[in-house]
Amino acid sequence: MRAIGYVRVSTDQQADRGVSLQAQTERVRAMAIVQGADLLDVIVDGGESARTMKRSGMQRVLALVETGAVQAVIIAKLDRLTRSVKDLCALLELFEKRNVALISVAESLDTGSAAGRLVITIMGAVSQWEREAIGERTREALRHKSSKGERVGNIPYGSRLAADGRHVEANPSEQAVLAEIRRLRSHGHSMRRVAKALNQSGFRTRRGTEWRLESVARVLNCDEKVLPGVFLRSRSSAERTQPCPLRRHTARFCANRGHSWRSSAETFHAGPGLEPGIPS
Repeated sequence: MRAIGYVRVSTDQQADRGVSLQAQTERVRAMAIVQGADLLDVIVDGGESARTMKRSGMQRVLALVETGAVQAVIIAKLDRLTRSVKDLCALLELFEKRNVALISVAESLDTGSAAGRLVITIMGAVSQWEREAIGERTREALRHKSSKGERVGNIPYGSRLAADGRHVEANPSEQAVLAEIRRLRSHGHSMRRVAKALNQSGFRTRRGTEWRLESVARVLNCDEKVLPGVFLRSRSSAERTQPCPLRRHTARFCANRGHSWRSSAETFHAGPGLEPGIPS
């Protein structure tokens, strides 16, 4: 039986002996001996996430399976292959179509049987649940820290790290700039005109550079995470039934940053999962 091995580590797992590349390779080679398989190669994906199939090593595995060059793929543990139930089901379907067995050392599973395919699918579902549960707990912990005024990620413009090194507090000089930006915006000034006015008044960004349209937009995005009450352009009720005539480069900047424009309220909101940034 011709077989190939597949091993993978994520960046934060490099030092973990249990899932290190060397440990996985040893297990794969031992299983190949037990199975009486001719191990052609052990394909490695180093520092790659299992969330996607777009990994160079995985693509090599799929190519070998597609061409019928191998009869079995040996892995040290199921989550080394994928953590997505959808991807796992697609892999199992391909392996079955090409008559290729998937052998997992840690779970003692072999997809050569219907029972093996069933159990390995269940294990994949559990792995995905575990990943999603960890993500939920992490987000909840970050929300809790933020509600207590503790630092979470980058410090938003207008704030600074407190003396205790944990909490954030208002930065008077940056708050003055924010107040000026809000004042100018409330008078209907565009972000480009706001940037020009700030530069003429001698204000500089946190990095000491001149203000630009993008810098103003980024600061507004950081201001209270979302921008309640900050409008892109004041318009009458009748005008609000029409699309807001945004400048194309401004809309493109927001799209590239993962933001969205809400035309009904004409407010600028941060996209999901974004951390406040430091203006350039």
